[in-house]
Amino acid sequence: MGLGAARSSRCTRTMRIETIARRWLGLICGLALAALLAPAHAQVGYDRPGGDYTSFPLRSGDPAQCAARCERDSRCRAWAFSYPATESANAVCWLKSRVMPRLALTCCVSGVRGAGVIEPRSGPIEFAIDRVGGDYRHFDMPSDPTGRSCLLACEAEEGCRAWTYLRPGYGQPPSAACYLKNRITVPQRRSCCISGVVR
Repeated sequence: MGLGAARSSRCTRTMRIETIARRWLGLICGLALAALLAPAHAQVGYDRPGGDYTSFPLRSGDPAQCAARCERDSRCRAWAFSYPATESANAVCWLKSRVMPRLALTCCVSGVRGAGVIEPRSGPIEFAIDRVGGDYRHFDMPSDPTGRSCLLACEAEEGCRAWTYLRPGYGQPPSAACYLKNRITVPQRRSCCISGVVR
């Protein structure tokens, strides 16, 4: 092979490598841009302080109702919800004209328009789930946004098979409560509660 042919072969190889590198770089940039532009989901345990143009109490105490109100209001870009007995006696929904940065706070749920509510998944703990019935005892307890203290109370008692933690502000009296159950009942979606099955 002559000198000219060798140079031509090297140039062709270099051009192929550059083309492949450009394609990979384009793919990586495209994926990064898609991740940045993807809608942020609403998440439990986060607030978005600032940008409020209105707020109102929510009788249902369900963050999904706050998200739905934002969807119906053309001015709304984001929303935040606080559970009862955290920032006020009632559950409160704030609608926002701007998407503010998230801040981790257990009092709240927040999101942007067009995103659903995502409950945390943490093993045996069922967020926004009530297990009605089967109670053999219940007691008031300090507020625990994780519900873990009620889980531990159930694990400590031989006859306890399942539990439900009632968030503060959802019952009468409005304090938080733990319900221990001697049978496993059907889970029902309710924002008032955190539940789980132990044995």
